[in-house]
Amino acid sequence: MQSETFSPIVELRRYTLHPGQRDVLIALFDREFVETQEAVGIDVIGQFRDLDAPDHFVWLRGFPDLRSRTESLRAFYGGPVWQTHRSAANATMIDSDDVLLLRPAHPDSGFRLGRDRPAPESNGASNGIIVATTWHLQPSAEARFPEVFEAILAPMLSDAGVPILANFVSEHGENGFPALPVREDAHVFVWFSRFPDRATHERHAVTPGVAEALRPYLARPPEVALLSPTTRSRLRS
Repeated sequence: MQSETFSPIVELRRYTLHPGQRDVLIALFDREFVETQEAVGIDVIGQFRDLDAPDHFVWLRGFPDLRSRTESLRAFYGGPVWQTHRSAANATMIDSDDVLLLRPAHPDSGFRLGRDRPAPESNGASNGIIVATTWHLQPSAEARFPEVFEAILAPMLSDAGVPILANFVSEHGENGFPALPVREDAHVFVWFSRFPDRATHERHAVTPGVAEALRPYLARPPEVALLSPTTRSRLRS
């Protein structure tokens, strides 16, 4: 299976749902909102259950650039599929505004994925977990933090055999579709990895010495999300 790099603009979206509604939304999303978004130029990269937050649904989608993002979102949210199913989707949600707009930290640091994904009727499970780590940065450190990551943390991860699937920084371009807010005040570095299970991830936690070296660049402690891909997620473990 050939792979290619997805995407110059990425949204990391975290939804807080009403209790017991996550599987309802996932079933609807995987059935109705995958191919229909991709038909208007959106790359649906991955959909996940947060293993530590039973009422959170996390997903990623990508775009070639900001202008096409605006055009694609207008096409999808103004189109018949969303109009038909939006009430059912929105009924599962408490909040859908926790959204980071991102771009690859380096030209080659986006996701490399195949175009194939499980079919809508598939019921196969994905073993392992995807880990999304969000470093909240001091604004003054944002521009140079990718080099800090490469110099300090990437070698440690490489030595431990931990794959870095992709890494991103905040995209500060204008949100051309304000009906869907993004966190415009965010200054983040987000990196993704893959582990077979929680115990393996915990064995590879950032050491105190590395954490101390990174501390001057951080506005607050990092967020770490352990994500289980849904049946139809392209990004899988």
